[in-house]
Amino acid sequence: MKRTTALVASAVLLSGCAAAQQPVQPSTDPPAGVSVSLGQWRSDEAVHRLQVAVRNTTDTPVYFSDLQLVTPDFATVPPEPADATIKRTQRTDLPIPFGAAACPPDGLPAGSRPATVVARLRTGSEPLRKVVFALPASDPLLSRLLRDECSEHLIKQAADISFGPTWTRDGKKTRATLVLSRRGTGTVTVNSIDGTSHYIIAPERKRRPLVTLDANAQRTETPVVITPGRCDPHAFAEAKKAFLFPVRATVDGGEERVIIVQPPKPQQDRLIHFALEVCGLDG
Repeated sequence: MKRTTALVASAVLLSGCAAAQQPVQPSTDPPAGVSVSLGQWRSDEAVHRLQVAVRNTTDTPVYFSDLQLVTPDFATVPPEPADATIKRTQRTDLPIPFGAAACPPDGLPAGSRPATVVARLRTGSEPLRKVVFALPASDPLLSRLLRDECSEHLIKQAADISFGPTWTRDGKKTRATLVLSRRGTGTVTVNSIDGTSHYIIAPERKRRPLVTLDANAQRTETPVVITPGRCDPHAFAEAKKAFLFPVRATVDGGEERVIIVQPPKPQQDRLIHFALEVCGLDG
């Protein structure tokens, strides 16, 4: 009986020692006085990027090793290195990419779901630790991005909308084609295509709708004409969205959606040279 009691006591002591040796997991709560929100500049839109706006109301510097957006509404991409020490600030932006929208097969999501910014950071001289910043429910920026991308998704399920391969210089104009290629079902109608901050684009023949891909057709196209929209040197230096042409389209007469169509990179370079020459800025 005494031996049994001793064994039990030893087991309790060993169990207590093992529990005492278990490392304490650091808290994932943000440091006091440090918060984040999301933003997006015009230059971010073309490269599918966000800005994590960090606010630090304390005098203790906070070192950010990396950051990552985590939400069921967008594909999770690897953490983005930051390597930034944030001192007292009302706002310091740290850029992060974000993944493709998780769109329902039909219709649009009602709004964005809960999201977090996950960071590895160090406050003062403490070790690096994982911190989770909760974003407000239905963050307005994420809600807008989700709706925009899922609107595009609905159109792209039915047809691919892109510029054709042929681009022809015609004096102070460049001629191209807008091409609709069958991907799914339904009648796809393009009502209009809009210019950008730098280029005016117009159909060769003014009409509405601009072009329609009938339900039983596989491909259709319509000619468009591109001319420079601005010729001041400052405009060329600040060309953030010069090649993001908005196309307004519908499927089977439904709600009009906006699709962003871009020329391929080699053609973007040629368009820049074309515009500089037409504007007399190539010298």
